[in-house]
Amino acid sequence: MGNVGKPVHHDSAVGHVTGTAPYIEDLVLPSDALVAGFVGSPQACGRIKRIDTKDARAVDGVVAIFTAEDFPGNNYFGPHFKDEPALADGEVLYVGQPVVVIAAESPAALEEARLKVTIEIDAGDVEPILSIEQAIEHDRYLGVPLQIARGDAAEAIAAAPRRLQGVFHCRGQEQFYLESQAAIAYPGEGGQMVVHSSTQNSTEIQSVVAESLGRSMQDVVCVCKRMGGAFGGKETQAAIPAMLAALVAHKTGRAARIVYGKDDDMASTGKRHAYRVEWEVGFDDAGQIAGLKANLYSDGGAAADLSMAVLERSMLHVDNAYYLPTAEINGQVCFTNYPPNTAFRGFGGPQAIAATESILHAIARDLDVDPYQVQVRNVYGVGERNVTPYGQIVRKNHLPEILSTLAARSQYRQRREAIAAANRSDRLKLRGIALSPVKFGISFTTKFLNQGNALVNVYEDGTIQVSTGATEMGQGVNTKIRQLVADEFGLPCERVTLMVTSTEKNPNTSATAASASTDLNGAAAVIAARKIKARLVDYAARRLASVKLGLTLSPESVVLEDGFVFDERNPSQQIEFGQFCHDARRDRIDLGARGFYATPGVDFNRQTGRGNPFFYYTQGAAVAEVEIDRFTGDLRVPRVDLLIDIGRSINPGVDLGQITGGFIQGMGWVTAECLEYDEAGVLLSHSPTTYKIPAVTDVPPIFNCELFDNDDNEENVARSKAVGEPPLMLGISVWSAVKQALAQVNAGDDLRLPATGEEILRQMYPAAAVKHATPAAPVSSSDKGPAADPDASLHES
Repeated sequence: MGNVGKPVHHDSAVGHVTGTAPYIEDLVLPSDALVAGFVGSPQACGRIKRIDTKDARAVDGVVAIFTAEDFPGNNYFGPHFKDEPALADGEVLYVGQPVVVIAAESPAALEEARLKVTIEIDAGDVEPILSIEQAIEHDRYLGVPLQIARGDAAEAIAAAPRRLQGVFHCRGQEQFYLESQAAIAYPGEGGQMVVHSSTQNSTEIQSVVAESLGRSMQDVVCVCKRMGGAFGGKETQAAIPAMLAALVAHKTGRAARIVYGKDDDMASTGKRHAYRVEWEVGFDDAGQIAGLKANLYSDGGAAADLSMAVLERSMLHVDNAYYLPTAEINGQVCFTNYPPNTAFRGFGGPQAIAATESILHAIARDLDVDPYQVQVRNVYGVGERNVTPYGQIVRKNHLPEILSTLAARSQYRQRREAIAAANRSDRLKLRGIALSPVKFGISFTTKFLNQGNALVNVYEDGTIQVSTGATEMGQGVNTKIRQLVADEFGLPCERVTLMVTSTEKNPNTSATAASASTDLNGAAAVIAARKIKARLVDYAARRLASVKLGLTLSPESVVLEDGFVFDERNPSQQIEFGQFCHDARRDRIDLGARGFYATPGVDFNRQTGRGNPFFYYTQGAAVAEVEIDRFTGDLRVPRVDLLIDIGRSINPGVDLGQITGGFIQGMGWVTAECLEYDEAGVLLSHSPTTYKIPAVTDVPPIFNCELFDNDDNEENVARSKAVGEPPLMLGISVWSAVKQALAQVNAGDDLRLPATGEEILRQMYPAAAVKHATPAAPVSSSDKGPAADPDASLHES
């Protein structure tokens, strides 16, 4: 039979497409349940001078209004430092920060009351910090500086035949999950609290709710059936709605539900971090890097959240796919008066990898060669030149083969020549093509998080329930775990059900994040299943042994296959699995087990910047072709080719969906998704009308996606590899292709990310030339003008 390796349908697919899969907003509550919502700060910083709720309390249907002082326990929370209040406490730090929470009988009463709350802020003469540059100027940081170093990079750069330096900028990105932040809370017996949360981290919700109510974790249960998307945005940011719902439920004794509106969600929650990367590189005439110095500054927002961990992963991915003989990588999280920025698919990796790809393109531009030549010159080797700046060996490295295979399959070189020829004659369109690799480390960089647990129960009718700490957000983790467990017992997937995630059944869980949820929870489920299977096999061996037939007691001869149990020496005598489990129960065989898995061999010393933070690497590459309208800056992506090593796929259908979606999400980040704020720190792009994510019409019409044939990841569950985050970084190939297109008209050296139409026009037509309607003239391949003399942000020393 075998389920692993087959494109089994997502276990909630029917519910998703028919609209019957329930989310937080759909759950039926008691008739006296309350609706809750918050009122946020109107200013980016200042002392709270006055909160006037008199008129709001007078609204018919308003039950209660609470502020920070109403929490019976701790109003503050945070994964690293408890520096973020659920409700603003004495001061506000960003526009939209929750200040009061209102509980009402109906949504209409809630919305009317929200409009009648007055919050006065006294900012004095303090100006908000609204950029990384302002934070650096005012010396405002979160956490401590970080460094990863190997050798003397400064000396290597100084001694190199060629040197370049520059600054890379990228903006943040909104997670744009379809289900907004949401939670339900209702009181249980003896002061207990039950919370249904749209969260990636049920244990963290259990912990912060307990602490906010002045209770212990045994008094709180967190439940999560599914999320309508998350992408990292519900790893820590689900805490505030859960705490607010629990506060209302605790104070009123009634169930409470809070669901953010899309505008409030976008305005008040953290996003992917914006980055500023100052770099200097030394290299030889062939483009081989001798040394790299990089100073990374991230926009952490107004509280630490996960910013230190995000920055750390950025620094661990500055190398991307390339060997750096010497490197000095420094990092600092900047404080700004924006919502605390947080996890987003890739978790700091995309910003670092984009910066590194821009550096390699600068080297290629300086040498007047194809960037692919520089990439191949510097790519990690097999058996040599294969140690990262933090000291981890890149084992089972397939990067050289992936690059060469993809270049051949995509006809990269031939298409590059054809595009160059077209650009010399076409005055309407400008084209570019680029190849971008990715090497993404899989594991949490915090060691203790690399653990998972599962509970497997086999019932006497031969059906199975599985509970794990993983949370389902559409990525298919439950479907994969279902396949893994079904295969252990030789059953079809229909006989296995994944249960709701609950801290009542699975304690002390790690967040469903870091692309590791199947690795951790799937492995734990397999361990639990094998415990039960061992008991069943032993029981079957005793039952099937026969002196008459000459069958000695032989557990190793027992087979569980196609829903039957039999001895391979006598396959004609088969017992249906349900009947077999029925009999096993009556013979008092334990049909339940708990499994625990801890990732082996991962350990990283933050003090020294050395160690093995990752269990393995997912590797891949993409070739993207772009077409730019020379008059409008409008961008099209007519073709992409992807090749990615995800080991032995547990579910190719789910994995190809993740790869495709991840690439498109990455493409959106680098081309269209632009977070715009005004001078007071107000988010202007706070809804689908002003924040543009890729639509179905933006999907490249030619989209070739292939899996690299590889099953050498034997240490991981089913020889698979993580697939959630790495594909997003393949979208950087689109941005690189834009750089290559702009290079044809002597532009693009300081191309910022995202490369919107406005940014492309800024590159093609500098301020002094914007008023001219004539498109930028094509540049022949023999033109050695400005291309060899980059501007001040990227210059040869």
